[in-house]
Amino acid sequence: MTGATGSSDLGVALLWVVVGLPAVVGAVLCLAGRRADRPAPAAAVVTASLALVAAIAVAVLRPETAVPFLPGADFGLAVDALSAIVVPTVVAVTLLVLLSSAAEIDDRPARFSGLMLLFAAAVGVTATATTLPALLFAWEVMGATSFALIGYWWREPDRVSAGTDAFLTTRAADLGLYLAAGAALAGGGSLVLADLPAVAAPWRDVVAAGVLVAGLGKAAQLPFSFWLSRAMQGPSPVSALLHSAAMVAMGGYLLLRTSELLASTGWAATTAAWVGALTALALGAVAVAQRDLKQLLAASTAAQLGYVVLAAGVAGVSGGVAHLVAHASTKALLFLAAGAWLTALGTKQLPALRGAARRGPLVGGTAAVGTLALAGVPPLSLWATKDEVLAVAREQSVALYVVGLAAAAVSAAYAGKVLWVVWRALPADAESGYDTEEEGTRRVHRLQKAPLVVLAAGAAVLGLLVWPPVGEALRQALGEAGASRPGVLELVVSAVLAVAVVLAVARWPLPEPGWAARWLGLGAATEVVAVRPVLRLAEALARFDDRVLDRAVDAAAGLVPRGAGAAARADDRVLDRAVDASAPGTVRTARLTAEIDDVGFDGAVRGVAAGARRLGALARRSQTGQLHHYYVQAAVVLAAALALLLVVTR
Repeated sequence: MTGATGSSDLGVALLWVVVGLPAVVGAVLCLAGRRADRPAPAAAVVTASLALVAAIAVAVLRPETAVPFLPGADFGLAVDALSAIVVPTVVAVTLLVLLSSAAEIDDRPARFSGLMLLFAAAVGVTATATTLPALLFAWEVMGATSFALIGYWWREPDRVSAGTDAFLTTRAADLGLYLAAGAALAGGGSLVLADLPAVAAPWRDVVAAGVLVAGLGKAAQLPFSFWLSRAMQGPSPVSALLHSAAMVAMGGYLLLRTSELLASTGWAATTAAWVGALTALALGAVAVAQRDLKQLLAASTAAQLGYVVLAAGVAGVSGGVAHLVAHASTKALLFLAAGAWLTALGTKQLPALRGAARRGPLVGGTAAVGTLALAGVPPLSLWATKDEVLAVAREQSVALYVVGLAAAAVSAAYAGKVLWVVWRALPADAESGYDTEEEGTRRVHRLQKAPLVVLAAGAAVLGLLVWPPVGEALRQALGEAGASRPGVLELVVSAVLAVAVVLAVARWPLPEPGWAARWLGLGAATEVVAVRPVLRLAEALARFDDRVLDRAVDAAAGLVPRGAGAAARADDRVLDRAVDASAPGTVRTARLTAEIDDVGFDGAVRGVAAGARRLGALARRSQTGQLHHYYVQAAVVLAAALALLLVVTR
């Protein structure tokens, strides 16, 4: 591991804690299974808490590191001015969602907590990746864990199908990143994200197109938006994380990160800006027509991320990241509130939630803060961050500004719709509309309440990211010191528009056209373009397996008995006969060998033994025990040795 100049070892170590600790603990919890169900929620909360401390530290230290990963491409991570804002946000929202889920998820909590931590770790790597290999690795893990979380209740086919639709739709767009990586190499450039604008033309256009498609797919922008509707089949904590600071946000974040690449092509930035603006308007209309609270919030997520994509297209990165962070707090708050009402009242249908906020002032009050922020009512956060983006857009295109402002009015409409429904007076038969989807507990756990207070505070004050002096410091850090800022008139117009629309919604019912309620027909289009082709390919592969591979295996299996029979016959006719024919000769050879052994080897051994006995007898004769006999023998031996010596020396 190597750190860049100025990066302390402590900062690099803490960066690995941010992305590595949740990954390790998450993997352990997933592998441990039911044995870890009891300690899993607490372990997940502690892990996220430690990761948050490390995330705040790396936001200050700004470390960067790279380890060998692929030939010519490192696994690079770094914290800069942009990721220093996003990474702590991701970890903080993860912590609050895990805290709430501890009271809500009682089905295999170890698996749930483990998947959530793995998902958060992948998002952390995505936010800090400096090279395409690192980004692709995290992108894949993020997509796989999101599929597992959306289809968490895997025994229910509809939920698994929803996860499959979301996965296949985003996977179709994810291919753009692979296209971008291949084009970057073909254009002679490196795989470092910061170097992509320098890729030679026309490969640079291919790189930009790939990144743009991948970002739009993850951010649920047109035409990929419908997968967010299907993702609502997952548990409410999953929706709160996935649609606030995690996967959807990472699509917009990727485009903010690569805004220079988009601008370098001359067309990609304009495309991103218009797709973002039109998504904000069209998906806002979809949100207005929804009667399911989670479906409304899902459509509003795509709409609000439209402002982030618009910011990437007009190079308003500071406003885009501020809107991203403020929206993360706001949307996590509203999804957790929806989950709390679903748990307590057994429904998430807006008509049945009439007066729900009056049943619990804390949940209702924090939800009111979230809806007013979503509406763009001052002085709450999204009012200021949205206008920051629109001010930059106005400098490039008045048409973009008008579309963005119209989308802001629509956002005030769907936010006002939620606000007035949940705060209306309770009907006389208040209990009659509840429990339409599951049996409610009629209470909200304190662990579900605590995160709402923190998130409501964020929804209220995170607009400070665009106000001096914080906003000026952020713009300077991102190289936007001369960027346009909204004037007083723009802020007033936006505020008056938001308040007027919210008040109008209280007086007149909103239209709910079928084309908007059905998500603009995007579900059918997604089915035709993304889901069916993949399923048909899978079916074709299955038929190929049945008709070709399985038949080949069956044919090979049929050959085995025939081969075995032929081998048996060869054994009987050839080998056995050869053995029978050679047996008499073998017996005769054995007898001859035995005779040779008896006469030859055994006779030689007996002769040697007899000679040894005779020599022994002679040796014993000289051993009389008389000392003078030994002297005579010694003299004879010495004389013989002397004679031998004389003969040899001559």
